[in-house]
Amino acid sequence: MASQLGLEKFFANAKVEMFDHDPDGTSAAVVTPDAGTTERYVDLRDYKGFAVAAMSSTLTGNGVTLLEIVAADDTSGTNVTVIKSSGTVAADAVGDYVVEECSAEEIAHLSEASGYDLRYVAARITVANAADEAVVAYIRLGAKFPQTGLTADTIS
Repeated sequence: MASQLGLEKFFANAKVEMFDHDPDGTSAAVVTPDAGTTERYVDLRDYKGFAVAAMSSTLTGNGVTLLEIVAADDTSGTNVTVIKSSGTVAADAVGDYVVEECSAEEIAHLSEASGYDLRYVAARITVANAADEAVVAYIRLGAKFPQTGLTADTIS
């Protein structure tokens, strides 16, 4: 029998979102489900950190070859700045994945050093072949205002 208790620990303190990354090219691209039309930057204002996991899901080439966390002043990518980089990787089989994480303090430090107002974060992914795709999870960690339902139960 399933538990009847209504308990949220992780999902009340972290916001998790998942995306299908379909870059339609081999240049480094912010996570986009539609070949660059809609870039997925998220606001880190009320969180202590950001983590991303990218899993190769559709392969024609060697899948994910680089994962970066980038930050910008706004959701259109103004003053985009690399926060973390995986370096060259070979996620060359369906199910292979790469993870990175950073803290809000790291972003604040780089923001101050650059004179930018970095607040919006995203994953930027390079794939080996234009037909390669990835499933990507964004996790905004350490909510400053934890609450039930911070992460949606289902999205359809």
